[in-house]
Amino acid sequence: MLADAVRQLRRASVLVVGDAMLDRYLYGTVNRVSPEAPVPILSVERELAMPGGAGNVVRNLTALGAAVAFISVVGDDQAGSDLTGLIGGTHNVEPWLLVQGGRPTTTKSRFLASGQQLLRADQEVAMPIHPRLAERLVKIAADAVAATSVMVLSDYRKGVLAGDVAPRLVAAGKAAGRRVVVDHKGADFAPYAGADLVTPNRAELRAATGLPVGTAEEVAAAARRLRDAHGFGAVLVTRGEHGVTLLEGTGEAESVRHFPAVAQDVFDVSGAGDTITAIAAAGLAVGLPLALAAQLANVAAGIVVGKIGTATVRESEILQALKPENSVLRKVVTRALAVDQVDRWRRRNLRVGFTDGSFDPLQPGHRHLLEQARAWCDRLVVGLRSDDGVRRLKGAGRPAQTAVLRAATLASLGVVDLVTVFEEDTPLELIRLLRPEVLVRGPTQAGGRAGGQGSGLGSGLGAPAVPGAELLAEWGGQLRLAEPLSGDDPAQVARPVGAL
Repeated sequence: MLADAVRQLRRASVLVVGDAMLDRYLYGTVNRVSPEAPVPILSVERELAMPGGAGNVVRNLTALGAAVAFISVVGDDQAGSDLTGLIGGTHNVEPWLLVQGGRPTTTKSRFLASGQQLLRADQEVAMPIHPRLAERLVKIAADAVAATSVMVLSDYRKGVLAGDVAPRLVAAGKAAGRRVVVDHKGADFAPYAGADLVTPNRAELRAATGLPVGTAEEVAAAARRLRDAHGFGAVLVTRGEHGVTLLEGTGEAESVRHFPAVAQDVFDVSGAGDTITAIAAAGLAVGLPLALAAQLANVAAGIVVGKIGTATVRESEILQALKPENSVLRKVVTRALAVDQVDRWRRRNLRVGFTDGSFDPLQPGHRHLLEQARAWCDRLVVGLRSDDGVRRLKGAGRPAQTAVLRAATLASLGVVDLVTVFEEDTPLELIRLLRPEVLVRGPTQAGGRAGGQGSGLGSGLGAPAVPGAELLAEWGGQLRLAEPLSGDDPAQVARPVGAL
C-alpha cells in the first residue's frame, strides 16, 4: 500500500552534501508608489528565514521524520550564523557546517505582497570553496556516509561541489556501498558519473543532452542519452505540470514510467525539485522500489507547489493526498493541514467561514445551521469537538458516536468543505489559527449554555456572549447568528452582527 510506504519514510537515514543557502521572506503590503522612482513601497510586516538550497532538501527529509547528516559551507557573516542556528535547531539533523572566512553565505531575499513576489535580491559568490576546506569536507563525508543509507549531492553551483569534490564524493559513496542521488542545477553531469539516480528537470535535461524534451517520448529519449553518457543507474525527470518520468534499468530490463501530475493549485514551484529529491532518497534509504519512491515524490511535489516559498511536505499531507479523490475522508484533516488549506483558499480570494460543535449525533437543526453557514461564505470549515471534549462537556455516556464517525458524517455533506477535530474545551485556538472571514454561531452558542461560564471565556460585566467573537476584531472578521430550524424565535434570525 502507498500509505504504508509513506510511513516507512520516517525510518530513513540520509547524508546530504551541497550548497546551503539562507532564504529570507519579507511579507508586507503595498499602498503607494515611491516618489523617488516608479517602484512600489513595501511596508514590511513580518520576516521569515529558513534554510534553502541543500538545506531545503534537509528540511524536507526531517519533515518526514527522517534522520539527516548535513555537510556544507557557510561564510563568517551574520547570514552564516543565522543559517547555522536554523540547521542546528532542526530535530534529527547532525550538522557539519564548515566556515570559510571572507566568503559570503549565499542569501536570497524575497519581497512579497498579497501573495505575489515583487523582487528577489541575491547575495552570493559562486566560486569553488578553499582547497583545504574541500579536503576536509570530503573526509567528513567519507566518514559520515557509512552511518547513513543514502548520500544526496545537492549542487546549486555555488561552489561547494565544484572541482573534484563531486567525483570524490560519488566514489566515497560507492566504496561504502551506499546509493548516491544527485540533484544538479546545471548542464554538465560528468562529475557525477556512476551515480545511482539523478533528478534533472526538463530544462536541465535539455541543456545536458541538447535533445528536445517537449513530449513524454522525447523526455524518455533524452533521459536515456543522459544515462548512457555518464553511467547513471536511473534518471528521474521532473516535468512541471506533466508530472515526472522515471527511466531505470538497461537493455531488456529497461523501463520508462510516466507519473501524471497530481492536481493542485500552483502558487510557487521553488523548492519542488528539492522535495522530489528528498522523497526519492528517503524511499531508497528504506528499501522501497525506485518506481514507488518516484510515485510518492510526484505526489509530494503536487502538494509543495501549492505553498508559497521553499516549503516542505509532511507525512500527514502525503497520506491525505493519497486518499481516493471521491472519498469524503479527504475533507477530514489535521489542524496543520486545515491551516494550509485555508491559506490556499485565501490566496484564491475565497471567503472562509467557520463553525463548530459536537454534532453528536447530527440532527436536522445542525444541517440547517451548516446550510446557512455555507451560504455566507465560499468555503466552510467545521471544528468538531473531540470525544474527550464531548465527554467533559456532556458527561459520562457521551459521545453517542465517535469523532471518526461524526467527522465522516459531516464530511459527507456537500455544504461542508473541511472538518478538523479540536481537543480543547473551546475552539478559540482553532479560530485564532484559521482566522475565518465569517464566524457562524447557532442560537444556543449565542447566549445559552455554550456562551456562558462553561465556554471557558470567563464571565463578568462586559464579557462577550458569543465564544470567539472578540477574536474577529484582530482581522476584521464578521459574526453571523444562525436562525433556528423552527423559525419561531425572531430574536435569532440570521443577521450580520457587523465587522468586529
